[in-house]
Amino acid sequence: MEILYEDNHIIGVNKNISDIVQGDKTGDEPLSEKVKSYIKNKYSKPGAVFLGVTHRLDRPVSGALLFARTSKALTRLNEMFLNKEIKKTYWAIVKEKPPKESDTLNHFIVRDQKKNKSFAHDKETKDSKLASLTYKLIASADNYYLLEVDLHTGRHHQIRCQLAKIGCAIKGDLKYGFPRSNPDGGISLHSRKIEFIHPVKKENVEIIANPPTDSLWDYFISLNKN
Repeated sequence: MEILYEDNHIIGVNKNISDIVQGDKTGDEPLSEKVKSYIKNKYSKPGAVFLGVTHRLDRPVSGALLFARTSKALTRLNEMFLNKEIKKTYWAIVKEKPPKESDTLNHFIVRDQKKNKSFAHDKETKDSKLASLTYKLIASADNYYLLEVDLHTGRHHQIRCQLAKIGCAIKGDLKYGFPRSNPDGGISLHSRKIEFIHPVKKENVEIIANPPTDSLWDYFISLNKN
């Protein structure tokens, strides 16, 4: 587990593609418990360790994830996420070049609970919610393209669903139309950066996570050092 940022109030980690953020029906140990164990051992804390989950990443997604170490920080971070005061930047590798170099995508998303999948529509439909993101093409390889994505809303599988809607399914994402899985079982969607004003210290915080190690990610990292 890679710690990206840590103080008395918050902790940021680089999530592996195999990690679940919170416990689910699989029974696998969630990342939240791993972070609790890390804090307990590092600081020799007696009793239960408090850790608040402020946001989530899908299991096959990697990257920067922020937890609160105090209830005060959790309350403030929850408000900041609600008020869109925390900027999350994602990187996505896609096979097809998007129709535009950059664009803001607005769709109406319907979540299918049974299939654990979301569907994007151009027009509002029954039970749909507005989903909005902005992407820009920041690098290209022989057969793939790297998109930087800024979320304006936080819907279920939003990036995966909206990019697939414009013909740019994320590499390895079988659920949304990519033809082959990745060797590591994940998808090539990565939470690259989280930027916000510290909920207690009121200082600017920028948490940056490197993507998983493989030749394609390594190539794109070499082109984008910031």
